[in-house]
Amino acid sequence: MTNPLILTRDAILLDELQRLAAAAGVMPEVTGDPVDALRSWAGASVVIVGVDLADEVAAIEPPRRVGVHLVGWGRLPDEVFRTALALGAENAAELPRSESWVLEVLADSSERFDSTGVTIGVIGGSGGAGATTFACALAQTAARDWATCLLDIDPLGPGVDQVLGMERDEGIRWDALQQTTGRLGARALRDALPRRGRLGVLTFGCGGADVPETLQPFAARAAVAAATRGHQLVVLDLPRSGGGLTEELMARCQALVVVTRANLPGLSSAARFVARASQSGPLSLVIRGSGLDAAEAHRIVGAPVVAAMPDQRGLDEAIDLGQGPVKSRRGVLSRAARSVLEVLGPDAAGGRGPRPHPSSSRSTPPSIAGSAA
Repeated sequence: MTNPLILTRDAILLDELQRLAAAAGVMPEVTGDPVDALRSWAGASVVIVGVDLADEVAAIEPPRRVGVHLVGWGRLPDEVFRTALALGAENAAELPRSESWVLEVLADSSERFDSTGVTIGVIGGSGGAGATTFACALAQTAARDWATCLLDIDPLGPGVDQVLGMERDEGIRWDALQQTTGRLGARALRDALPRRGRLGVLTFGCGGADVPETLQPFAARAAVAAATRGHQLVVLDLPRSGGGLTEELMARCQALVVVTRANLPGLSSAARFVARASQSGPLSLVIRGSGLDAAEAHRIVGAPVVAAMPDQRGLDEAIDLGQGPVKSRRGVLSRAARSVLEVLGPDAAGGRGPRPHPSSSRSTPPSIAGSAA
């Protein structure tokens, strides 16, 4: 991870930015020369451009990148916002008014990865398909290699913390994020979530009067944005019930995994869902149980099959014991999850989205044989 880059000749602004950087625990590179800044522009964890240099920086047309912010001392003139657009800046902020926001940006930069995280949505194509269980298995498996965050988007689902055996783990739940608005820092979210190793989980909790019956859109947007800044992979457990928020979050995903039973009713239901959701982004199928094979599933549903798996023996017992759905690398769910990650995960995506599915040239993936837990 590289350091933040600060460009300004304004002594007052620089003093304040260096104070905030120290509070955030980061050591920025500072320059008052826009041309000199080009050496570090692309590699800096975040770029903060002082309003005093904004026009000069825009004039040399640095390459577009994420994480560029304009900051000034006092009220910003209206023309600054045109310059911000020319630079591709994400925000323009006033100090000292936006001090806490700038502090969060600098703090996030110390844990920001080279690119924003890949977001994979998991949703049931048919009832009883086990989409939540597969979302948990996908997150468990991914966390062996990457910083992973699993977000439970379904208030009426079984609860990903219950499936993973994390219902008693300390950390915030959705109710804590539905009380306030504003920017949610990536580090703040990472530190507050219930965690098992590299896996963080955001869910609704175990029931009771304090558990929200619905998920507020502003809270979901803030959590997904913070999770993607602070993790290499984000998995969303999405509800089948649909609605505006679900459709919005589906559109934010780089890939959608539709889990369905491998029988005709399940595949027919999945086909109707895929027809409705085809505009949201790339769709892949995971088929579960005995019945029709992957080639037939592809034909019926119209989406490529990334994994075909039998039911896993001992799954209910493992979940009841708090072990989660993945007990070993050899288990059915673990192998299916790895198949998905090979095609859609951070290494395949390069932080930019899924690579072309192999089913574009071959509709039948290798079946995941066996049913050992």
